Amino acid sequence: MIVLDTHVLYWSQAHRAKISQRAAKTIEAERNGGLAISAVTLLELAHMIERGKIIPRGTVESTIGLLTEGIVIKPITAEIASLSIQFPADFPRDPMDRVIAATARAEGLPLVTADAHIQKCPLLNVVW
Repeated sequence: MIVLDTHVLYWSQAHRAKISQRAAKTIEAERNGGLAISAVTLLELAHMIERGKIIPRGTVESTIGLLTEGIVIKPITAEIASLSIQFPADFPRDPMDRVIAATARAEGLPLVTADAHIQKCPLLNVVW
């Protein structure tokens, strides 16, 4: 199982050319039940729809449902909240990024992200 950053989830369905070859192969290998996202990704998707970065197919709720079909949604736990504030000083300050990364860390799963700042973190197993 792998955790997808929000942009990777969206790109995997709408802009596959933006995904690195290594990440695309990893996603394909995990396609049958091995793809996960943090619950906070649902909120990010809603905001992307609101800002016009994702064109909705029906309601916001139905669009999010389509984008996350077959994806395991990992809840935000007390452990994840705690881990989200324990990254190095140079880690991105965005709380959403921190929760997504902390989810991968808490679950002991690789994180698929194109974010170069997150990729540098020695606490994470990043695929890109």
